Amino acid sequence: MKLLQIKMYKRINYIAAILVLVCGLGAQAQVTTSSPYSRFGLGNIKGSLLPQLRAMGGISTAVNKVTGFNYINMQNPASYSGITLTTIDIGMSANLTNLSKNDLTESSFNSTFSHLAFAIPVSRRSAISFGVMPYSDLGYSYKNSVKIDTQSVNQLYEGEGGLSKAYFGYGHRFGDHLRIGGNVEYIFGNLLTNRATEYTAAGAINAKLQNKNSVGGLNYSYGIQYDFNLGSKTLLTLGYSGSSSSKINSQQNSYAIQYTRAADGTENVATDTLNAVNGAKSSLTLPLSHNFGISLQQNDKWLIGADFRMSKWSATSINNVNSGLQDSWGASLGGQWTPDYTSYNSYMKRIDYRLGVSYDKTYIKIGNQDIKQLGASFGFGFPLPTANAGSAFYKINFTTEIGQRGTLTNNLVKEQYINFHLGFTLNDTWFRRYRVD
Repeated sequence: MKLLQIKMYKRINYIAAILVLVCGLGAQAQVTTSSPYSRFGLGNIKGSLLPQLRAMGGISTAVNKVTGFNYINMQNPASYSGITLTTIDIGMSANLTNLSKNDLTESSFNSTFSHLAFAIPVSRRSAISFGVMPYSDLGYSYKNSVKIDTQSVNQLYEGEGGLSKAYFGYGHRFGDHLRIGGNVEYIFGNLLTNRATEYTAAGAINAKLQNKNSVGGLNYSYGIQYDFNLGSKTLLTLGYSGSSSSKINSQQNSYAIQYTRAADGTENVATDTLNAVNGAKSSLTLPLSHNFGISLQQNDKWLIGADFRMSKWSATSINNVNSGLQDSWGASLGGQWTPDYTSYNSYMKRIDYRLGVSYDKTYIKIGNQDIKQLGASFGFGFPLPTANAGSAFYKINFTTEIGQRGTLTNNLVKEQYINFHLGFTLNDTWFRRYRVD
């Protein structure tokens, strides 16, 4: 009994160490991006996907478990019911972005903590999951030069921040084929935007509108999966997941100021505050979303699947004003292959090989031009040796996404990106009850 208590204390200390590490990362970094398209709506929507699912193009709705290894698939909480071992997933991400417009180009690099997720089996048929991850990110800075009468004027646009999501979910299996689950999600964060008009003449008085929107409120998501046995080892799964159209509380602080610039170009202290609004209560509306998926897998060997998604962003409002967004939709196709996850003489056969593609018509429309996104992804799951063979499994998941958003048509910006995702996954027999004869 004392030995079991010592092991439990060690595991609790391990979890505490992870939480301290994540809190340290969160204090030093924030979700960042360098995308002019993040100016619209709530920014770039990240999606509830861990690296192992992003590598397969983002398929998730009908994905439960592959090669016996536990995934935490919060995109469809019905999948939690397949969790048989205590599972922890923690990761980081980085991205390289290249922006081009006419003959101008600009490149940037950003990196951030990406997720922390836990899943714990409650019974043979159910499990809970909880964690935190980005919901959206906001990051842009650009200017537009125009002429007003005979004067040259620069219109400046800047934004930073983003929203995060903390969730708690439960999934249950009914019989041998049906799984149902749900998440309660707390969406929180800050969206900061600046819009300025500057005259290029020396000593000119410029105007700026600064806005900070602090968000915090509950959202709900849900899912269902159903399996069809096509043979002793072949399984067809149909899945659906969605999220509610929730109203999230927000508090707005905004200031309209006048200022000048010094001879070296630095911004001087505001000369006047034309208007100030502090702590104005408001809300924003999240869209009703639907995801449909299908997957076919041969147990312990391979999986292929496809997803279709749609969200009603046209009904989204921020501060009770319609955001002018359009409904979005997208599709993904991908899969995973593991030559032989039980192989003892070939490490390469135990690696998970993943590949996928995705296409999205985003919620952004500029003029009459839809902003579309096309991407391809690949990744690997590298198993790690453990001291508790047979009861503990560790894996490093690495994913690369390559894609493009936007177009050069109609004087718009084309955004090309390479995203890197790194995750560490642990499966272990924590919190299991032992019987002593």
